[in-house]
Amino acid sequence: MIYMFITNDPEMAEYAWQSGVHRIFVDMEWMGKYERQGFLDTHMALSTSDDVAAVRNRVPGAEIMTRINPVHPESHMEINSSIEAGTDVIMLPMFNTAEEVEKVIRIIDGRVRLCLLMETPQSLTRIDDILEFSAGIDEIHLGLNDLHLGMGLDFMFELLSGGIVEYAARKIQNHDIRFGFGGIARVGRKDAVPAKLIIGEHVRLNSDMVILSRSFRMGINDVQELKGKINLPNEIKRLDECVDGFRKSSQKQLEENRLKLVIAVRNFVSTKREALTV
Repeated sequence: MIYMFITNDPEMAEYAWQSGVHRIFVDMEWMGKYERQGFLDTHMALSTSDDVAAVRNRVPGAEIMTRINPVHPESHMEINSSIEAGTDVIMLPMFNTAEEVEKVIRIIDGRVRLCLLMETPQSLTRIDDILEFSAGIDEIHLGLNDLHLGMGLDFMFELLSGGIVEYAARKIQNHDIRFGFGGIARVGRKDAVPAKLIIGEHVRLNSDMVILSRSFRMGINDVQELKGKINLPNEIKRLDECVDGFRKSSQKQLEENRLKLVIAVRNFVSTKREALTV
């Protein structure tokens, strides 16, 4: 399982990589993000290709992924500058059509890998058209937050409990493309849907990657503060142990875990709806 850690701070990137994180995620996306998510506790980026270069210089052995903006007139400049700065993977967010994907594939031209962030209802609906360009697609990550907002759902993990993630996963994996979804909190926290249940679904669905969420790091962006509040190497180790445990489970046990997740999601959504009617 590839753990992705979002930061543009070279010192934080180095600490995360040394702690067992596999991929440093530099987020350059800003177009339309505030309008979509401004009222939520989500990551807002103001990074540039200079940040990519700074992280690359600090952790030359780490894998770096750069999330660019959605396709726009200057996409070629943004992609080229990110590649020149040393990124290994370009992530394309908020796309709706196969034509947008094809354009980015042409710009990249095989120089780095491409990860599609599938997070709009349009892209999910057109998944078969998009997968016709599978030769130029290395990875697809399902962004549950924006996708659930776009679909008018109450909770992002409804996409998991309702089978939509599984639907997409099977199509993607039929094309031998690496697949992942969502973010993950720390194992052992008392969340509405505990991280352990979500990890079990990653294993059941043969997911290859997950983002360490803002809640995983308590929203902390300062490396010294993070070191004082979280033992990151230990938390990564706990994740590894949880993943390994599920990989040793039977299909029956994985299905039992899925049913527990479905119940947890239903309970959360029901409670949320009841609170809105009070």
